[in-house]
Amino acid sequence: MDERISICRGCLLGIAVGDAMGHIVDEKSWSEIQEDYGPNGLLGYDLVNGCAAGSSYTQTATFVTNGLLLAVTRGKPELYLRYVGLSLREWARAQHFPRDPEKSYCWVSKIPQMRVRKCKDSRMLDALRFPELGNMDRPSNRAATPGGLTGSMAAGLVCNGRHLPRNQAVRLGAQIVALTHGDPETWFAGSVLCEVIAALAERTEKSLRDVFSDSIDKMQSTFGADYAQAHTLADALKKAICKAEQTEYDPRGVMESFGCETAAQCLAAAMYACLTAEQDFDSTLILAVNHSGRSAAVGAIVGGILGTRMGAEALPEFYMESLEPASVLEELTGDLAVGSPTAGLFDDDWDHKYVQGLPLGNH
Repeated sequence: MDERISICRGCLLGIAVGDAMGHIVDEKSWSEIQEDYGPNGLLGYDLVNGCAAGSSYTQTATFVTNGLLLAVTRGKPELYLRYVGLSLREWARAQHFPRDPEKSYCWVSKIPQMRVRKCKDSRMLDALRFPELGNMDRPSNRAATPGGLTGSMAAGLVCNGRHLPRNQAVRLGAQIVALTHGDPETWFAGSVLCEVIAALAERTEKSLRDVFSDSIDKMQSTFGADYAQAHTLADALKKAICKAEQTEYDPRGVMESFGCETAAQCLAAAMYACLTAEQDFDSTLILAVNHSGRSAAVGAIVGGILGTRMGAEALPEFYMESLEPASVLEELTGDLAVGSPTAGLFDDDWDHKYVQGLPLGNH
C-alpha cells in the first residue's frame, strides 16, 4: 500500500475503530463497565448484529474529510473552513432528518450509515443550525464537549505542504472546533490534535512524546498571548505526559482521574494512554475505553493518533473485519491521499463525488 494512503487510512480507520469500541461503554462509570464485562472491563468489540458501528465521532471526521476534499478540488485554501462548515451543516441536517437529501455537497451524506442519528451533543447540533457558525472572535456557545475533535484530526492530514502549508495546522484545528464549540480550551485541544496528526503524517522520527510536547508548545506560543486558556490546557497536557513516565501509578486509576468529560480531559487521557502502551495498538485501545466518562471520544482520539503513527497495516485485522463504515472510509481516504486530479485533466469519478456530491455506484 502507498505510504500516503496508509497514513490517511490509518488515521480515519483508527478513529472509527476506537469510536466503535468505546461507544458501547460511552458515559458509563468504570464500575458499570466492570459489572457488564468483568473485572478487566471491555476487551474488544461488543458487536451489534455482527457489526461494529461507530458514533458521531466517526461521522464528523468523515464529513470534515469530505468537506476538505471539496476545497481541495476548488484549489483555494481560503475555502477550507467554509466547506468544512457546509459539510458539518449537512451532517447536522441528517441527524435531525435522516432521509436521503435531495441536494447535497457531500457524497458521504448519501451513505445510509452516515445518516443514522448518533449525536448526543445537542449544543453542537444547535450551533450548526444557526445562521452564522461560531468562530474564535464570536463563539456560538460555551460548549466544552469533545464532539469537534475528530474533525480537527482529519484536518491534520491536509496540512502537510501538499494541500495546505504545514504551519496552518495549529490554527486550522482550532478554527474547525470553534465552528461548533465556544470554549477556548476546546479550541486549543483541536489545535494540538491537528498539529499532532500533521506531524505524524510527515513520518517524523521523533518519539510520540516529543511530537505531543512540540504540538503543545506550538499551540501555546500561537495562542498564549491572547488566551490564558492556552496555558491552562498546556499545563494539563504536560502533566498527563509526565504521569505516563511515572510507572508506579496504576494506569487504570490514572485514566479514571482525568474525568474524561470535556475535550481537554479527553485529550489528556488519550495522550496518557498512547504513551503508556505506545507500541501496542490493541492494549492501548483497551486502556483508552475502560474508564468513566466519554470512552468513545478517548478511543477515537487514540485510534486516530496510533493509526496515523503506525499506518493502516498496523490496525489488527480482527478490528477491521466487522467495522461497519470501513469501505466508505477506505474510499474517502484514498481520495484524500491522492488529492484532486492534475489540473487540466477530467476525472469522471472525482467529478461525480466532489462536484456533483454523489457517491459512485458501488454504494
